[in-house]
Amino acid sequence: MVLSPNAVNGAICMIVSFVGTAALFVLLEAYFLAILQVLVYAGAVMVLFLFIIMLLDVDKETNHYLKDKMTLAGSIMGFALLTILIFSTFVGDQHLPEAALPTVAENPTGEGLGIPFTTSAKSFGYSLFTKYMLPFQVTGFLLLAAMVGVIVVSKKEEDAK
Repeated sequence: MVLSPNAVNGAICMIVSFVGTAALFVLLEAYFLAILQVLVYAGAVMVLFLFIIMLLDVDKETNHYLKDKMTLAGSIMGFALLTILIFSTFVGDQHLPEAALPTVAENPTGEGLGIPFTTSAKSFGYSLFTKYMLPFQVTGFLLLAAMVGVIVVSKKEEDAK
């Protein structure tokens, strides 16, 4: 949405980033979280988002001055990221903490550190509804408030005669 003047293209880019996050969950062998990521975010939230965009009737006007400004800003950011990537590739590996690497390699799951590592849906649900109950409730309330706000904003005003 930020870099694309078309809201639908921005939403599609956001879906791609959500699928990429789900791929990272698959690499971590958290298959349940990957499926939830795709179903909840890339599915339901993005459909709601696109529906709201269509309700708001976004204008097709483009500001060429802003477009040129965004192209320049994007070019500068791309060059900066490329410079950081090249710098970290050739120089960054010289300063790794050697003492911490063998302990992580010996115990990649963190067993014995008080945090059990598991990817099952049962343990995820148990921790979600016990330890993280308040953040879960607050998130639900914020989503409800956002939906009510969107309905109020997108409601068309009738002319009083």
